[in-house]
Amino acid sequence: MRLQAVTAFWAFNAAGVVVELGAEVTDYAIGDEVFYAGDVTRAGSNAEFQAVDARIVGRKPSSLDFVDAAAVPLTAITAWEMLFDSFRLQEGTGAGNALLVIGGAGGVGSILIQLAKQLTDLTVIATASRPETQDWVRKMGADHVVDHRGDISAQLRDLAIAPDYVAALTATDQHWAAIVELIAPRGHIALIDDPQGLDISIAKPKALTMSWEFMFTRSMFETADITAQRDLLNRVAEILDRGVLQSTVTERAEVLTPETLTAAHQRQESGRLIGKQVLPGLSA
Repeated sequence: MRLQAVTAFWAFNAAGVVVELGAEVTDYAIGDEVFYAGDVTRAGSNAEFQAVDARIVGRKPSSLDFVDAAAVPLTAITAWEMLFDSFRLQEGTGAGNALLVIGGAGGVGSILIQLAKQLTDLTVIATASRPETQDWVRKMGADHVVDHRGDISAQLRDLAIAPDYVAALTATDQHWAAIVELIAPRGHIALIDDPQGLDISIAKPKALTMSWEFMFTRSMFETADITAQRDLLNRVAEILDRGVLQSTVTERAEVLTPETLTAAHQRQESGRLIGKQVLPGLSA
């Protein structure tokens, strides 16, 4: 299908209106409002129009405008797949277990905390180092907050919590030794960043599981369950429309231009962004 889109940083997130349909598309009609995270092997969303595989497209939450909706798909898919595919949790489970989210104030962390609190019974600990980011992760629903610039292991010991699950969202190579020390035996670590090197041998005594979460895998390889992304986006939209989840947008540009796109990249690379930043479409 082809859509007129609003983009959210990162450049594959978008929400838009269907303007053209492929011959085999049956789930959507011209004029439908949708949101999606695209396919990393194709052109992204830094454009007014985009062609996207209908199997990874969800219906836009009616309670959000296009700008707020555009901030959701990539982070929501990543968080959902981490919880329910990587960790193999089921909704309503997790009582007595804990999840540590390293980098809780970022885009993925912000929605992961919310999904974990709303859809599972996990105790959620989030890391954040500044007063404003600590306030943010508490707003997202974190039960406890620790400072990742300090000794994470010691702070978890003070809380008397050994998390069963660790979502390593940033600087995994810097925190790796601490993660292995603090996680419960037979725990599961899922990561999304690209550490230069990890000594996985130190994870053997605790029989830990480690996995990568990459939300583009289904679209890149057209996996047999590719429509799972459509289904989970529709579920996330339904939850948003019930007011259970809140938008993670904290910054908006006025319009998508080379200048605002460059500024967005610079802001993202600063490592100080809270939540998500969004760039409206060219015709906004």
